[in-house]
Amino acid sequence: MASQDWMTKDFYAVLGVAKDADSATIKKAYRKLAKQYHPDRNPDDAVAAERFKEVGEAYAVLSDAKEREQYDAIRNMTGGGARFTAGGAGGGGGFEDILSSMFGGGGNVRFSTGGAGGGAEPDLDELLRMFGGTPSPTRRNGRPGAFNFGGFGGFGGAPEATKGPDVITSATLSLRDAVAGTTVELTADKRTMTVRIPAGVHDGQRIRLAGKGRPGNHGGPNGDMIVTISVAKHPVYSIDGANLRMSLPVSLAEAALGADVEVPLLDGGAKKVRIKPGTPSGTVMRIPGAGIATAKRTGDLLVTVEVAVPKKLSKAAKKALEDFDAAMGGTDPRATLREEAAR
Repeated sequence: MASQDWMTKDFYAVLGVAKDADSATIKKAYRKLAKQYHPDRNPDDAVAAERFKEVGEAYAVLSDAKEREQYDAIRNMTGGGARFTAGGAGGGGGFEDILSSMFGGGGNVRFSTGGAGGGAEPDLDELLRMFGGTPSPTRRNGRPGAFNFGGFGGFGGAPEATKGPDVITSATLSLRDAVAGTTVELTADKRTMTVRIPAGVHDGQRIRLAGKGRPGNHGGPNGDMIVTISVAKHPVYSIDGANLRMSLPVSLAEAALGADVEVPLLDGGAKKVRIKPGTPSGTVMRIPGAGIATAKRTGDLLVTVEVAVPKKLSKAAKKALEDFDAAMGGTDPRATLREEAAR
């Protein structure tokens, strides 16, 4: 993403990290700021949206080792973001002075920026193209006195084709869409595009869509789009890898005596399962093949048995439970708990 923006934008300041920060520190800072300014947390907030974009742009450059190296080199060459100014008497510190010091010209090396006044700022891409062989005087636009530099300091001849920056965005899906896969419209970088989300994504997952990012430089490939997935909560099911999970309420009598009960499936069907006599609350039962179908495998439905305890009891029900407890002979379910806790 070599552009003149790099001369004025301090990506380290945007992320709030030092210039020698390692990749882990940069990633941590990005995640914190992206979460803070995420559009889902700041709906209709233009300032937060702009900050979110700036944070994503900074991370796209600083997280890529090659892009970061180029960015640092350009920032160092321009004094950390200062604009080039015209040289000459009283002008001090101009672009011609920089080239003079680089080539030892003592003011003899000249740079023509074009335009009648000669005072326009140089285009950065043009500047980078200059570093390529032995300095040789040429004529540019029919005017003498301008220079092209070919091959200097190992910069190479032609500009290197580089991949475009990635675009960071997010998508919120229903659980059913996350399980089955879906097509969504995403708006990022002032573009709206239709993308396919594969089946089996989970909350917090990041998926990479190749070629959906910003254009490459000098014929390089497009960057990618990185989408962070949020899955809305479902009243019954949750996602666990390729498996689905759910809780199955059963009565005290069903858990104690055993019963055949129906379990609803995500596809709208149902499956009968056997509750064995004496099944405790928390027991997990597995229904094979009733989970998420992905390209690699199909998961299962994991059913957690929960004994439903009534909040209100009629007098008859209360008397029946008291009779039941008496019939059990005062059995203490915590009789061995203290001994086991001391092990």
